[in-house]
Amino acid sequence: MDRTEATESAHSPQPQGDPAPDQAGGTRRRRWVRRTAIAVPLLLLLPLLSVLTALRVNYTGDLAEGTHTRNRDALWLGHAWVDGRKTGADVDALARRLKDTGIRDLYVHSGPLEHDGTLPKSVHPKARWFIDAVHEKMPGVRVQAFLGDVLADEDSDGMRLAAPDTRSAVVRSARQVLDTGYEGVHLDLEPMPSGDRDYLTLLDALRRETRSRDARLSVAAHQIDPLPNLHSVFGLFTEHPKWWSQEFFGQVARRVDQIAVMSYDTAQPLEGTYGGYVAQQTSLALEVTPPSTDLLMGLPFYYESNFTHWGHAETVPAAVRGVRLGLSRTDADRARFGVALYIDFAATEANWRSYKEDWVR
Repeated sequence: MDRTEATESAHSPQPQGDPAPDQAGGTRRRRWVRRTAIAVPLLLLLPLLSVLTALRVNYTGDLAEGTHTRNRDALWLGHAWVDGRKTGADVDALARRLKDTGIRDLYVHSGPLEHDGTLPKSVHPKARWFIDAVHEKMPGVRVQAFLGDVLADEDSDGMRLAAPDTRSAVVRSARQVLDTGYEGVHLDLEPMPSGDRDYLTLLDALRRETRSRDARLSVAAHQIDPLPNLHSVFGLFTEHPKWWSQEFFGQVARRVDQIAVMSYDTAQPLEGTYGGYVAQQTSLALEVTPPSTDLLMGLPFYYESNFTHWGHAETVPAAVRGVRLGLSRTDADRARFGVALYIDFAATEANWRSYKEDWVR
């Protein structure tokens, strides 16, 4: 084709109804882009909607009779109780608050541990005073030392449990608080990867120490995979996996006297889906916690609104109903079971009222 023929061809009218090739290709591309823009969000949204629907359905159903407190509940307390900021009047008020509830254990923040596992005595100078005051004003209530630290990863500083010297130091710190008069050690190390063998080794050593003192060993536990192997999938995108496998949860539960699930900060957007999630977590935990271990489900006694914790959704009434549903479906008569309230200094009157009316009764 010479230049004249090419020019004529370029400007010759196309048959009506038959678009030029370039125009047809552009139209197809625009249609593909529009359809993709619609399809991709739907593909991402549909699984999410399915999960939320399933959780909301899980929030429905009948509650078994007697699914109320077994008088094995616990309360996390802030550091002010052992650093000198609280007074006898505060202890009296706490005693009045806890009267006629199911609270048996107080996890009072007495750390944090240093990254090397040691615990300066200077961080809890009023511990002996508080323990004695609780025994006087609240007979039968135990005081456990709530100890924790941030675990290190490749990009941040923190405790490294792989080091035997660090684990030995944590055991010595446990011995130190028990010498002070605490009746147990409550350990909270985060973020704890599922399957961490060093953690299990540490728990074995701590259990030997607490048993030799007739004291309690308790831990704050991550949530269990709501979908199979979700902790592994999540671990591909972050170095801070949120969940434990159900198998690992059971391995931890068999090594302690009490295991308290941190069943909050779930990112659930609605009360119904949050309550359904707690019901599922309760069932999953019950399935692998031995009868000899106290299983406690955490209640959110605080209000925040962010991506991980929507205050309008993560409410005490929703959590308690979820706990009771999971208990009803899985092991309604279980004796060694309770709830753990997080945390005293952020709690509202509404939180306490819901706990008493819905769980204690």
